[in-house]
Amino acid sequence: MTLNPSAQCHMLNLMVQKDTLDRVFACLADPVRRGVLIRLGDGPASVGELTEPTGMTLTGMTKHLRVLEDAGLIVTEKVGRTRMCRLATAPLDEAMAWIAFYQRLWARRLDGLDVFLTLRGGPQQDETHPSDDPKGPRE
Repeated sequence: MTLNPSAQCHMLNLMVQKDTLDRVFACLADPVRRGVLIRLGDGPASVGELTEPTGMTLTGMTKHLRVLEDAGLIVTEKVGRTRMCRLATAPLDEAMAWIAFYQRLWARRLDGLDVFLTLRGGPQQDETHPSDDPKGPRE
């Protein structure tokens, strides 16, 4: 089976997008890397400035920065004898678009469930179920 060029291009784009998302979410899973991204949200910083609050070695921080740079989340450049880092937002924008898509999807599904339950005469939003009571069911 041969795919037409348009379908092949679409499949390749999805694979690249998936790879980008995998790298972004892998970076966000690490607390040190999240801290670096939060700090860079305030503006560019040197490797030393990023390392100081963590208590890590420069070598350890450099490894984290390399992972962030490989994921496209930061850009580094040498300025004199200092390596400066700054935030790159494109991969985060892609991750936010992915999250927003699923947020809308689940909101629509839950709205549909609400309509279904309302038409069926099921629980209303104002009603509470005995299991919702922190003291448990009353007898």
